[in-house]
Amino acid sequence: MTSSMYLIVTGIALLVVILFARVLIHLHNTLFIFDTIGLGLFVVVGFQKSLMAGFPYWVAIIMGTITGAAGGVVRDIFINEEPLIFRKDIYAMACAIGGVAYMVSDHLGANSMLSQFFCASFVILSRIIAVKYHLSLPVLKGEDESKKSEN
Repeated sequence: MTSSMYLIVTGIALLVVILFARVLIHLHNTLFIFDTIGLGLFVVVGFQKSLMAGFPYWVAIIMGTITGAAGGVVRDIFINEEPLIFRKDIYAMACAIGGVAYMVSDHLGANSMLSQFFCASFVILSRIIAVKYHLSLPVLKGEDESKKSEN
């Protein structure tokens, strides 16, 4: 939190919402797009903080995923909805894909800003593609559920 960039980006986002409020309210996918962008940015922050603390990439991928997904869970609980991570949507997997993109770009010699951009972009793109093409992870059925479906 020593960088003023967080405050600047938040201020710009606030101005965009204020200036384009009427347009944003009428868009059906506005919440989805902003949620997806926020998810990507939180993954980057969690990933970066883990690497700065000296953890290996696999820990950073897990921490980035937890950081990104936990924010969505808290938001959904506050608005009294079932959290996205508990549905069939690709949510946490998108976070992990972004973390892997960061790791690969870092191993290829990209600078930190470019790796952060790739991480957030892969999270955002994977979420958008998953929703657009109705992609989801397989649902595991327990014994109780499979017995109910047989009856």
